[in-house]
Amino acid sequence: MSGSRMSPDYDIASPGAGELFESLRAFGYDLPTALADVIDNSITAGARNVWIDLQWAGRDSRILVRDDGRGMAEEDLRQAMKPGSLSPLADRAANDLGRFGLGMKTASISQCRCLTVLSKTKKSAPSLRRWDLDYIASTKTGEWRLLKRLDLLSASDHALLEGQKSGTVLFWDRLDALVGDASVDDDVAQKHFRERADAVKQHLAMVFHRFLKGRKAVNLHINGRQIEPWDPFMEDTGFTEPQVTENLACEGEQAEIKAFILPHHSRISADQHSAGAGPRGWNAHQGFYIYRNRRLLVAGDWLGLGMQKEEHFKLARIRIDLANSADLLWQIDVKKSRARPPAALRQDLLRIARATRSRASSIYRHRGKVIQRQLNDKETFLWTHLMKHGKSFYRINRDHPLVRKVLATSDDRAPVRALFNLIEQTIPAPLIVINNAEKPDTFSQPFEDSPAELRKAMEAVFDAMVEDGRERAEAARALLLMEPFNNHPELVSAFLDDVVRKVAAQKK
Repeated sequence: MSGSRMSPDYDIASPGAGELFESLRAFGYDLPTALADVIDNSITAGARNVWIDLQWAGRDSRILVRDDGRGMAEEDLRQAMKPGSLSPLADRAANDLGRFGLGMKTASISQCRCLTVLSKTKKSAPSLRRWDLDYIASTKTGEWRLLKRLDLLSASDHALLEGQKSGTVLFWDRLDALVGDASVDDDVAQKHFRERADAVKQHLAMVFHRFLKGRKAVNLHINGRQIEPWDPFMEDTGFTEPQVTENLACEGEQAEIKAFILPHHSRISADQHSAGAGPRGWNAHQGFYIYRNRRLLVAGDWLGLGMQKEEHFKLARIRIDLANSADLLWQIDVKKSRARPPAALRQDLLRIARATRSRASSIYRHRGKVIQRQLNDKETFLWTHLMKHGKSFYRINRDHPLVRKVLATSDDRAPVRALFNLIEQTIPAPLIVINNAEKPDTFSQPFEDSPAELRKAMEAVFDAMVEDGRERAEAARALLLMEPFNNHPELVSAFLDDVVRKVAAQKK
């Protein structure tokens, strides 16, 4: 039949727009991964700044993502809004963070029912396209109606791009996944909204940390505040131990592997230790970190190599760098949050993981105190670990300067010794083990919130050493190596400076 689309050989089986969109919403994005997928497009478009605004207004809440990248002209925007706008098999630019031609659309509609994109280039006027799932459902035609009238947005929305030569803004409206039908004065819903904003900040700081620093850094802003990078390898601390880089090849694709042994908490400050834990805690963040074009895909996973996440391996983190041409080989998913190593590389990865875990376990078990172990151990620690008849127990160190002083100055030592013995015999070891296994990152550091008490303890130990006949310089060196003062060298130095000034004043 002339003009008919019917054929004896095939049927045209176009999917219904409304039905397919509803299915695409179930890809498994959450808010942080969805926004990360959108930001991939901004970085690929050469943006130096990306602004994310989460605006609370109850059921009218919205999320805006604006960048100063190259932008898109009319036809480019229309193409970009098509689901599957580019085949995953097509060659891409080396710095392209995309793959399936689905990310921006599926990520957006997973969180909202109305996606509007406004964009302009240096040479083109602003153009607009909108996918409105409720409108598509209401037409009952199954047609892929991509709306494009400029008056779909308000004048204030259009004004967002007026001060830029080029750029793109995404508007997410009708946030049914995040807000639903909550009223503007729903405190519980608003609190949840704010908490998700914090989760977005932490996730983006991790995923794009290699883009957020350096000479050509990208600046990410959330609700007006710049996001600082979170480096899982703590390379700036000076105490991380980088291992030798290896390059593994498989089917013509290169994978660069570099392991890092992170510092024991005794070698870094409490703030550094807290930051190093990352969004999910120390235990959760051990393992492999897979990057594609410097963009983090997998954050801490042993990749199905038969290894469990255990407390004594938490200092082991291993970086894998891939090119975007390795997507199919490493089975990278649409959300760019999962990857699986090819079978040919599993033995090499297992070898690297075992070596890294062994070194991390050694650092963890020895508490990173190599210097102290080489010197005078008798008084470094307040507690000593002993074994008797195959059983482990802890004893207050009688050689500790302050313990020696207490025993020496007591008129009746019997009650003091009885108290020490009672403390040693009633340490709640089973409870400590359980708490450490369940919540290993919740233990506070000694004197974490009480620097004044730390100073008093420092003075008492120093005075005890001097009264015991030790030279002040020797006592000062011992203090710098003694637990827990070795974790606070700046406070020890300030205290010792005060001691020197006092001695100098007395001589005058």
